[in-house]
Amino acid sequence: MLLYLNGQFISKEEAKISPFDHGFLYGLGLFETFRVYDGHPFLLDDHVERLNKGLAELSIEQKYTREQINKILQELLERNRLTNAYIRLNVSAGLGEVGLQVEPYLQPNLIIFPKRLSPGGELIEKKAVLLKLKRNSPEGNQRLKSHHYLNNVLAKREIGDFPDVEGIFLDEHGYLAEGIVSNLFWIKGNVLYTPSLHTGILNGITRQFVIQLGWKNNLQIQEGLYSIKEVLEADEMFVTNSIQEIVPITSFEGRNFPGKEGQWVQQFHQDYRQYCKNLWSRHSVGRE
Repeated sequence: MLLYLNGQFISKEEAKISPFDHGFLYGLGLFETFRVYDGHPFLLDDHVERLNKGLAELSIEQKYTREQINKILQELLERNRLTNAYIRLNVSAGLGEVGLQVEPYLQPNLIIFPKRLSPGGELIEKKAVLLKLKRNSPEGNQRLKSHHYLNNVLAKREIGDFPDVEGIFLDEHGYLAEGIVSNLFWIKGNVLYTPSLHTGILNGITRQFVIQLGWKNNLQIQEGLYSIKEVLEADEMFVTNSIQEIVPITSFEGRNFPGKEGQWVQQFHQDYRQYCKNLWSRHSVGRE
């Protein structure tokens, strides 16, 4: 499998960056993960927008466009003979001296990793378990999708390597936060609930897309600070991310949920299938 590194399409054995890259030395780097469906990079505009905002916050002076990234992606897909793929797009700060740097980074490293995936389309259920480990607070004003991933790694070690289980974080105040690699949702009546960004969670691209779908389907949207008790009173519970899509939850803290049989999980899944092969941005949802 070939990957893209700073203008070249090379094998993973050939891929090298300097140990003086501040993405390695100090964790100054960001990444985006998303899927390609039949050659279309789903919600690419939203991923690029979030990436560019994060780069500005890290003082990495680079800004990407849909056209620039998609051109690379299409050649990468062609060279690897892929039409459906997992994509990880990684930007690290680039070279610097040993020591903390206050000047902007002018030559970041851009790496794009592809991986073959099926076209998707199935609802895969999971059980949710409450983590003992608390969600750490963001390093800055908001959580970036950054190289600072130890909290997630330790949480994954806590629950073990079980593909049908997702761990759910509480924040430091005991409010529901997010999954190890997902955002959290539940539905009660005609209200779609999800934890507030004030809990320190990542504002996932699929999270934002599902909120948009909620509006489209005439649901009320509530983002707030919620206790475990409140989700246990829900009609349906699910988690989301850009690779696993909509993931129905079957049980959490002794409470069973309908999982993939849930009415709203099925509706969101149907909407996802409608848009995944053509949508560039969540802002276009509902437009004719």
